[in-house]
This record gives sequence, structure tokens and C-alpha cells, in this order.
Amino acid sequence: MTLTKGKRSFIIGCGCTAFIKPRGQRTTEDMGLEAATKALLDAGITYDLIETAYVGYCYGDSTSGQRALYNLGMTGIPITNVNNNCATGGTALYQANNCVKSGLVECALALGFERMAPGSLGTHFPDRPSPVAPFHGKTVELEPVLKAGTNFGPGPPRMFANAGQEYFDKYGAEIVHLAKIAAKNHAHSVHNPYSQFRNGWTVQQVLDSQKITKQLTKFMCSPTSDGAACCVVASEAFVHSHKLENQAIEIVAMALETDDPTSFESNSAMEVALRQGKGRDEVGVVELHDCFAANELITYPALGLCAPDAAHKMVDNRRQHGIRSQYGGKYVVNPSGGLEAKGHPLGATGIGMHFYITRAGPMQSQALFNTADKRGKYGLTHNIGIGGAAVVSLLRRPEFYEAGGVDGRSRLGYNHGHECCPITLADVEKVKSTKWSPYILGLAKL
Repeated sequence: MTLTKGKRSFIIGCGCTAFIKPRGQRTTEDMGLEAATKALLDAGITYDLIETAYVGYCYGDSTSGQRALYNLGMTGIPITNVNNNCATGGTALYQANNCVKSGLVECALALGFERMAPGSLGTHFPDRPSPVAPFHGKTVELEPVLKAGTNFGPGPPRMFANAGQEYFDKYGAEIVHLAKIAAKNHAHSVHNPYSQFRNGWTVQQVLDSQKITKQLTKFMCSPTSDGAACCVVASEAFVHSHKLENQAIEIVAMALETDDPTSFESNSAMEVALRQGKGRDEVGVVELHDCFAANELITYPALGLCAPDAAHKMVDNRRQHGIRSQYGGKYVVNPSGGLEAKGHPLGATGIGMHFYITRAGPMQSQALFNTADKRGKYGLTHNIGIGGAAVVSLLRRPEFYEAGGVDGRSRLGYNHGHECCPITLADVEKVKSTKWSPYILGLAKL
């Protein structure tokens, strides 16, 4: 995994909407306005200081990013729209981060949102072959060599179910391990006010839910969702000049990779489904891409969290696996509830992971700071998209961290790591540019 090089970069503000069922209740521009306003309030800056923006979404017309951000101002900055399948949000943040690390700008914004249709993912362009068709074709081709044989179900869950089945065949895991992963994530989600599902399904309830593939049930699968998330990234000089030492979180490393030939030539269902990253020492909390419970299982060893044959053992060892009610584990995995429970609006997912690590994560995973080093342990995010891309980040408090003083909680008026509240016009007024359009902002529905 090649890491980005250059200047130091920091997340100085984050914002998120609730992730909700896709019922067409909110527009992407209104969700984007909420997330971006919260992020700017958190950072204590106005939109005038944003020098470039990347906006991620998969389902929307061209220039939807401009439409959302024009609510906050029309400053003439570059706004680039990003689409990289389920890794769209992470990709938008990766590009914003690179602009800061390269020295092109001092402050950049990454926004992601999605307004989705109910049900499994499908193409919006039926008049042409899907770019992910080779991945689906290859995983179906490999089914006869798996013990479960020919599978069924929509393309994405079938692909990841086959990857899980290959792990079963090689290392002896069972479907109950997927149920334990899903139940763990649903238990975490009960405490997340942004989550789409807060039911806290048990292992048995997960197993008893509707079958989607031979290996996966409904509650092992992430739902389609509507929602938005936003991060503001800035240089070290910007952090110090705006006195943000008490809340800046460093992006220690961030990488984006696409596929190599092993995805198709290794004859492995896991390779078809997974882009592998490398593990990192001293990781305390992980937000990984559990679009399906099978993907969380095979991602543990891919991220170096355990040996290749030990993912299901990690699930059985509750202390190591980490659940919200037990912080003594080596890792706390998906304290937000993960995609399976909190929801999966494609453009927002990767950015939302960074929100949970930098704001909600430390509050939900106190063991992050049970160290002699005041920087604490690392937070790790992992966001993938079939077709394909993988974005991995390592986050940590900087050595110049100073507690106390005014921070995002003071500026928003509440702890947005623990509460999800709507924004008001007064909030927008605090962060909008001096160059704004009354006509455009008048169209917003807050």
C-alpha cells in the first residue's frame, strides 16, 4: 500500500446527517448542506476559507456537488464531483487530503451524500454492460469449487457470500460467525443516534431473518440509505493559526488502491471481493467496510488484525474482537454499528467513517487513550468499492494536542458525537460565505 507523502494534514471539522431509509424524504442538496454546515461549525470557520472541494455521490446528476455547496456560497473555488462506487466518500476525502498534503491549498472540504432507491443495488444504465460485470461473472464461475456450490441472490451479496464461503472452506468458520459479527454491529448501533437501525438484533434473530444468499441473511447485509457526511481537512499551519490544537486529528497516512491481476487470475472468491491493505501497529479502533458480514470476516486478516486463518477465532474471542460493552479488547471494530446497522449511503460512507473515528469514535472507544502516549492509539478506516477501489486511513491525535478551550461542541451547542440534531438557518448564517445567493439559499429546506 503506497502512502500519500508531503505536508502533514489534519481533519479539523466533521459533520453528519442521520442515515435514514431511502424514501425520498430529503434531497441531496439539503442533506449536503446539513453535513457541511455542521463540519464548518465544528471547525469554527466559514466557507470563505475553503479553497477546493470534492463531492462524492453515485446516484445523482452531474454538478450535484455544486448544487449542494452553493447553499453556503458561490466563491468560484474548484468543486470536483467524484464517483467510485462504494468507495466514493473515501475517494473524495483522499483527493481533498492530497490537495492539502501537496501544498496546493491550506484548507479543503470533502462532502459525500446519497439518495438511494430501496432494495439491492442495480444499474441506472441498462443499455450498456455494467463495469462490475466481470467481477460478478468471475465469482459465479468459481462457485462450483466451493463446498456450498451454486449460490443465489443479487450480485453484491452473492459475491461477498462466496468470499465468505471460501474462508469457511479453508479455515473452518461457519455461518454463525457471520451472525455474531452482525449481532455485534447491531448491538453497537443501538447507541448511535445517526444509525438507520437501532434494534440490537441478537445472533438468533440475525440467523432467523430472511435468507439473501446461502450464507447471508437480511440482517447480515447493509441496507440502502439516504444520508450525507463531511470533513474539513487543513494544513498544520492552518491548525495553529486558527487555534484548533484541541480538536485536530492528524491523517497520519491515507492510501487509495485499485485492483491488480490477482482479482481475476488467482481463482479466489476472496480476491474478487477484496482489496487488501496492510495492518498497522497500535490500532485501537477500526471502522471497516462491512457491507456484508462476510466482508468484515475476511477483512480482519486483510488489514493485518489477525492471522489469515484466525478471523473466526477473533469473532469467538469477544475480548479480542471488542464489543461496545467491553472495552478491554485488542480492537473495537465498528463502534458506529458499521454499514450493516448504521446504513450505507454510498457517497457518504467513507467520510462518515472518519466522522466516527475523529468525533464519535474516541467517545465510544475510550481505550483509544488508555496509553502513556497522549496521542493515544491509531484509528483505522477501510472503505472499498467493487470495480474497484480501496481507501484506507490511519488517524491519530497529534503530539501538539491541547485539551480545553472552545471546540466544536461549544460552537454547535451540543456534543455531535453523541447527539444528532438538525441545523437551523442561524447555523448556516454563521458559516456561509460573504459571497452567497439569497435565491439559492432560499430554496433550501432545513
